[in-house]
Amino acid sequence: MPRRSKVLSGTLVASALLLTSVGIGTVAANAHTPATASAPAAYAGHTMAVSTASSPQDPDGDGYIPADPPVTGVSSSAEAPPHRYFHEFQANCAVSHTAPDDPIVYPQQPGKSHDHTFMGNTTTDAHSTTASLEAGSTTCLAPGDRSGYWMPTMYDGDRPVLPVGPQTIYYKAGVTDYTSVRPFPKGLRYVVASPMQSAQDFRDHPGFVEGWECGDSFFNVDFPTDCPERQDVQVNIRFQAPSCWDGKNLDTPDHQSHMAYPVVSPGTNDNACPADHPVALPMIEFKMAFPVNGDLSQVRLASGASYSFHYDFFNAWDEPTLGALVDHCIVGGLQCDARGYDQTHPEAGAALNEDYELP
Repeated sequence: MPRRSKVLSGTLVASALLLTSVGIGTVAANAHTPATASAPAAYAGHTMAVSTASSPQDPDGDGYIPADPPVTGVSSSAEAPPHRYFHEFQANCAVSHTAPDDPIVYPQQPGKSHDHTFMGNTTTDAHSTTASLEAGSTTCLAPGDRSGYWMPTMYDGDRPVLPVGPQTIYYKAGVTDYTSVRPFPKGLRYVVASPMQSAQDFRDHPGFVEGWECGDSFFNVDFPTDCPERQDVQVNIRFQAPSCWDGKNLDTPDHQSHMAYPVVSPGTNDNACPADHPVALPMIEFKMAFPVNGDLSQVRLASGASYSFHYDFFNAWDEPTLGALVDHCIVGGLQCDARGYDQTHPEAGAALNEDYELP
């Protein structure tokens, strides 16, 4: 008899919310186009639910939330500053709760989504707005990061498997000109990948880094058929978000088309933002560790198969705190921890104090 996956000790336990019939809503599908300089700005390889419900920030329910003010007069940078191998910092945030809510895809509609595992802001639910998140608390090491981060809940059979302790959420430069990266606008939100995607979509997605990995098994679309049953082994995934913004919208009906992945400039190996999404923002990269190993045959996501993995981001950073980390670590070409400190460049100091706050 095959053994069940071993859930490691210390796992946070939540009430199992079984996946039931969850509506996906109206689906918009577009053809996938290779990521070249002439490609459409937004990655359109997947389908995504289209919001039609009104919310406090979208009273007419058309799915568009305009930036106020918009960013104008910005061109995509083709500059190549002095090479720095790293230009990043970490947001280390722990799991706070699970719920069948999604304030981006299903605003004001509690219980309509598949179950999500929430990190960062402890108040995130179907009714969340920028203002409510700003008033909330956070599980992130930096108190100034009250953003909401969430992904489909993982299950071993009917038992939720939740990451334990602060998870690594990288903020990186996705473009060659790392000096052009600016902080997220307050209230920006988007969905990375889609629960509707196929296995091939997942593999070909520009955000795919290493797929599902466990032990010595990497780049998997499906959960590894077997991982070593050892206390130090977990299932991991790394997946990157788009980092080029249209400068106009904090959200769009498909929750993706206001964002785009960088493209390769013709005749170079340099990454730049496409012309119609010219504003370079930090590239978020989820590096999630799920405390499960052994036989993974009963492991699934609330959204479905392993390749239905996706995640959401709703920005509610304290603006001066995020600005300091972006300037010091990304624009400054450093490899920073959650304090904005690079151990290999101690002379540069840290962006935040020992309490992860602005000095």
